[in-house]
Amino acid sequence: MNVTTKLALCAAVCIASVSSAFADGEVNIYSSRHYDTDERLYSDFEEQTGITVNRIEGKGDELIARLQAEGRNSPADIFVTVDTSRLERAKTAGILQSIDSPVLEARVPASLQDSENQWFGFSQRARIIFYDKADVTKPPLDYLSLADSEFQGLVCHRSSSNAYSQTLLSAIIENHGEEAARKWADGMVINFAREPQGGDTDQLRALVSGECDIAVANTYYFARALREGVKGIPAEALPNIGWVFPAQNAEGAHMNLSGAGVTAHAPNRENAIKFLEYLASDSAQKHFSGGNDEYPSVPGVGLSASVAQLGLFRPDAVDLSKVAKNVPLAQKIFNQVGWY
Repeated sequence: MNVTTKLALCAAVCIASVSSAFADGEVNIYSSRHYDTDERLYSDFEEQTGITVNRIEGKGDELIARLQAEGRNSPADIFVTVDTSRLERAKTAGILQSIDSPVLEARVPASLQDSENQWFGFSQRARIIFYDKADVTKPPLDYLSLADSEFQGLVCHRSSSNAYSQTLLSAIIENHGEEAARKWADGMVINFAREPQGGDTDQLRALVSGECDIAVANTYYFARALREGVKGIPAEALPNIGWVFPAQNAEGAHMNLSGAGVTAHAPNRENAIKFLEYLASDSAQKHFSGGNDEYPSVPGVGLSASVAQLGLFRPDAVDLSKVAKNVPLAQKIFNQVGWY
């Protein structure tokens, strides 16, 4: 069976799983995704299945702590969060359970799911290099080059406490080894244009203001600016910002994951599995791209115009389950080199 036939068959199975018969009951979701556009995902699922979606939103680590405190009495069926490190943190905390879903196994690439089927990735963001075209004529082409001496005092990045920073360093450890990762982190500290601070949008704003000439950020922040404009990043400034998908001749661009898993004591387990299978459907995958400027996790699903405008690239296919296990070492390295 070729890949196209397999995907078509998987899509049929996936659609059947969420719409074959209207189900009774509800599904309770704890989510750290704070995007208004996700409302469409919940309403479409309710319409297709008859299952009522109840949702509590909060920060990822706070929701993990809440699930631990609630234990067997938790009403939550699903935990949704951003970044592989938090998904793995949830697994380590014992708040997720393994599930058996042929739909998810077929639809979600193996590199984007937990080795024990406790979490699955449903959307992605590439973490790439942005630069000021006027000041940087030869931008770094991979992550390791960001630490080269020629870029001293030019780079903006988030703090080491941020999950995106932790996962990027964890991926460098997995791809290049601990010694190379420590050397990179040390070089980055030397090359910072300012103390690490703010979110990804703030890194892009720093490019516009001239505070730095190179910044690392996730693609969906910039794609959003292309689509609808973002405060502090005026439309007239966008043509001056260049971007590089790193390591195209090596491991490929690092991908951040948004994913979910069924909670350890889910009272509505079957409905929870139905919801995760729905997130892997073509309609939901297209919405991740069109509604929030992300990359779908399921191969073959089309991109929104704002995301497609960034161009084609090769993503890092490293197993994110393995990357997540490097987070404690990554944090240790951050502390050792003084990246706070």
